[in-house]
Amino acid sequence: MAVETTEYHWKCEQCGAQLRYAPGQTELVCDHCGHVQHIPQADSRARSRALVEHDLARGLRDDLPGGAMVEVRTATCTNCGALIEFRNATHATECPFCASPVVLDSGAQRVIKPQALVPFVLSERQAREAMTGWMGSLWFAPNTLLEYARKGRAMNGVYVPYWTFDAETRSRYTGQRGEAYYETRTVTVNVNGRNERRQEQQRKIRWHSAAGRVARDFDDVLVLGATSLPTDLGQGLGPWDLDALVPFAADYLAGFDAEGYTLPLAEADRQAKGAMAGVIEQDVRRDIGGDEQRIQTIDTDYAAETFKHILLPVWMAAYKYNGRSFRFLVNAQSGKVQGERPWSAWKIAFAVLVAAIVAIGAIYIGDPEALGLPRPAWLD
Repeated sequence: MAVETTEYHWKCEQCGAQLRYAPGQTELVCDHCGHVQHIPQADSRARSRALVEHDLARGLRDDLPGGAMVEVRTATCTNCGALIEFRNATHATECPFCASPVVLDSGAQRVIKPQALVPFVLSERQAREAMTGWMGSLWFAPNTLLEYARKGRAMNGVYVPYWTFDAETRSRYTGQRGEAYYETRTVTVNVNGRNERRQEQQRKIRWHSAAGRVARDFDDVLVLGATSLPTDLGQGLGPWDLDALVPFAADYLAGFDAEGYTLPLAEADRQAKGAMAGVIEQDVRRDIGGDEQRIQTIDTDYAAETFKHILLPVWMAAYKYNGRSFRFLVNAQSGKVQGERPWSAWKIAFAVLVAAIVAIGAIYIGDPEALGLPRPAWLD
């Protein structure tokens, strides 16, 4: 089975310098001479073909057609595990996830080709402004972090791998529907040292057996394909507007890094089904109805299961503090920021000290005897 092997070069037609993709446009720009080259756009028919989903069962069997696969040169970051793809003559670079140096691995990897991507919309300057604003809102962050933000170190533009999953689901369930009712009972309470008898309403639940079926079709359930990033950071960058997906074209990668997926398709499918199961459970609870629900079993059948491998645009910065790397991510489509924040120990200690002084001061003014101190005359 033939597998595509590709290496891309983006040379300016006028001066031969390297081109870069201009975020938010459909052009490649030469920073050396200013020449602009247009990126050919796919027509509606080509777009539809490119965005067709792969059959999940074939993907899990590693039985996709040769045109769905590609061989790429990669480098693995020994610090964070990111798999950086090289699509030109580059042999060494800096990991965009943790700022550690990486060197090209020998050989090439056979991987599932990205079918589509969302091009960068925000420029590096716009992303840095979003990140700086987010950093400025962090309480107890070290001063060096704010200095880092103000210095304006360039961020790295990275296409991050994601999987999307589609499925038609039909679920059978058993459980119980709880209906609330109230009974009046008499209780004894102590009020100002005296016992009083009062009536109160006690909520109880009457349970009834329930069984039924629910159905839901899922479209583009998104799973982060990179294990180098904490899942909460990568998933927290959403929501994404996947209507902006365009057929994969290497020109959009000019000037940017691309990370290869390190989460296998089978594990991504397991995570997607976990997300689907949570939605199905809510459907079941709504179908059971009542005031409360008990779910005993849910048996789900999956059909028409398909997937895509896509790339989504992220601006990244890595900041080192006390020997640790902290990552900051900006959704290059929406400007949403996610990050790992360092804490300043001395700022926290200072805040605790101030809080303690304020608390002691309040006690002293209200009840100095509680601190073993005489009551000052000015409080009388």
